[in-house]
Amino acid sequence: MQSNEPNNLENSKPRILTQKTSTQARKLDLRWIIAISCLPLLGIATSFGIAPQTLTDNISVETIVEDVALPHIDALSTVNTITETFWVTEIIRRDDTLTSLLKRLNIRNDDAIQFLQSNRDANTLASQLKPGQSVRAQTNEAGKLIALQYQFNHTHLFSVIHSDVGYIAKTDEINFKTHTVLKSATIKNSLFGATDAADIPDSVAMQLVDIFSTDIDFQTDLRKGDRLVVAYEAEYSEGLQVKAGQVLSAEFTNDGKTYSAFIYRDPSGQATYYSNDGKSMHKSFLRSPLEFSRISSGFSTGRLHPILQTMRAHKGVDYAAPIGTRVKASGDGIVEFVGSKGGYGNVIVLQHNNKISTVYGHLSGFAPGLHQGKKVSQGEVIAYVGKTGLATGPHLHYEFLLNGEHRDPVTVALPSAEPIPTNYKAAFLAQKAEYAAQLNLLRTSNVASID
Repeated sequence: MQSNEPNNLENSKPRILTQKTSTQARKLDLRWIIAISCLPLLGIATSFGIAPQTLTDNISVETIVEDVALPHIDALSTVNTITETFWVTEIIRRDDTLTSLLKRLNIRNDDAIQFLQSNRDANTLASQLKPGQSVRAQTNEAGKLIALQYQFNHTHLFSVIHSDVGYIAKTDEINFKTHTVLKSATIKNSLFGATDAADIPDSVAMQLVDIFSTDIDFQTDLRKGDRLVVAYEAEYSEGLQVKAGQVLSAEFTNDGKTYSAFIYRDPSGQATYYSNDGKSMHKSFLRSPLEFSRISSGFSTGRLHPILQTMRAHKGVDYAAPIGTRVKASGDGIVEFVGSKGGYGNVIVLQHNNKISTVYGHLSGFAPGLHQGKKVSQGEVIAYVGKTGLATGPHLHYEFLLNGEHRDPVTVALPSAEPIPTNYKAAFLAQKAEYAAQLNLLRTSNVASID
């Protein structure tokens, strides 16, 4: 047969063949092998193509039409449509009116606008628009008011809600939750720079100044690397801190020395800060009558007067500060003199116990109602920084006299106030242990704050 010719030729010729002939033979053998192996597959494909006893002619085709009931479109949309509502918060601006505020809050339905403008209970919103305060309103896509909230002070919340009978306005007292907040800060440039970086409120920072002012002069004594740890009360509403309260305990490390202070409220509610061993943190005198400033001229037995250009003693300390800076009484006392006197300009002289007197000069003005013979308390504002008298610029000239002799206000030993009464000491020590544990937790946990 023809299919066997290659094999016959191969057998009849010599075995010495060219490489090309041998290759062609091998290719021819491979083709035959592939063809033979495909025969069973062709049979299988044929069996799938036409199954036995299958009729392939006279197949009838029929079209069937059937009615299908569809749900009503209006009913479907009523069931599945969800009314979207949105909460919008706006900050009240200085030039805001009720109309401009409602427009930014997306309140567009006339009945709500009319209610907020004319209803007596809703008058709180229109009459107490305070710049900086926030107002929240819930509306739908069409601008219909659903609810409105406005906390116009620290204790009360004004709200409007939409009900079945229309809009209802009410003012409720806020139920705050009080928590203890622990914070720490490190001084890099200034106290307020450090407290701002640690998110410590300014009101807490000012309390720290008052608490430690008799041990630390915050104008001259601060050093880079000084560290403070403080625990204070804070009021929360809906999980947000709305007001910082009173300092409960604090530690201030200044130039390597650590000062501690713990609050104690006696049965009458009077709060006083004491050290670890129960000594009062408030000595009889403040180290400085200004909260913050810098010393522009120190105490000296002889210096060149900047105006007179003569050598004379400078028997006090000059604190440079802007005009109008508050001047505080450094201790409890009685006003011995208030008025104008020579080179001092406007000046106040206070007489204190233990034959101590203090002088405050170059003032721009006096506190209202201040007069000779009036009693003043430590820390009470008595005057304001100026540059009256012989002064080259605004500053406070401050003197401290003991038995009529001038002493350096920066270095003089200040008498201590009374320690905690004996009958309160046990309760103070027990409370102090709790506060100390809180401060220690923050100090050793290597975190900046615990709320």
